[in-house]
Order: sequence, then structure tokens, then C-alpha cells
Amino acid sequence: MRAARMSEDRSTAGAALKLLARFGLVGIAATVLYAALAIGLVESKWIDLSPVQASLAAYAAAAVFSYLAHKSVTFMSSGSHRSEAARFLLLTATGFAVAYAAPALLTAKLGLPPIIAILVTCLLVPAVNLLMLDRWVFAQRGSGQQGDPPPDPWPSD
Repeated sequence: MRAARMSEDRSTAGAALKLLARFGLVGIAATVLYAALAIGLVESKWIDLSPVQASLAAYAAAAVFSYLAHKSVTFMSSGSHRSEAARFLLLTATGFAVAYAAPALLTAKLGLPPIIAILVTCLLVPAVNLLMLDRWVFAQRGSGQQGDPPPDPWPSD
């Protein structure tokens, strides 16, 4: 019985590591896409966009990529786009709000150095995103077997 429990623990830990790796790779790819598009749009000789406009356009494109990649690669969800895309959009808007509010609160109101606000944002937003993507946005994903949910990579034991 103990050997079965240890094997189950290893497979759960392995599932969590694989999920983290996929989440990280999609996040890195979305970040690289954002940066490349933002630079390309600012430097473009054919499109006249300000840096803010270029950043917003690149952010929107990276968000679409991020949604599709997390849906198909990270969480392998077969849920409906209608509910999952709406939840993803709300989560993305919340992350954007945190990226605005954290520096405003931590630097302007509390007088902390900007690096603290940036670090808090860099740690808080991805951590909350992983949890919310897993538990809320793509919570309806299936395991490939009828009616059985996928194994929980974040057991509460």
C-alpha cells in the first residue's frame, strides 16, 4: 500500500512539474512574441504607431497567442471558447490592473523602490495566473477518459 502511495505521489509531482514547464514555456514564448511585435511595430516604416500603440497591439496579439497555447498545450482543454476565452480575458485584464496598481501603490504611496514593485508584479501575476488558469479558466478540461477528471497536479494533502 505504501509503495502504491509513493508511486502516486511521484506521478502527481511529475504531472505538476510538466504543467509548470509547459506554463513557463508558453509564458516565455508569449513574452518573446510581445517584445518582437512591439519592437517591430515601433520600428516599422509601413505602420506609424507610437510606442504605446505598438505595445498595446503587441500585448493583444501575445494575449491571443497565450490563450490558444495555454488552452491547447499547457492545460489541454477541450472546453468551449465562449466560457474559457471570456475567463481568460478577465484574468488578463486583472493581471494588467495589478501591473498598473502594484507600482502605483508600492512606489507612490509606500515609497518603496521601483524594483520592489516590479519584482512583486513579476512574481504575483504569474503565480495567480497559474492558479486561476488551472482552477478557473480551464477547469473543465478532460483527461481523455469519459467522465474522469484529470489527476490533480496540486494535491491538498
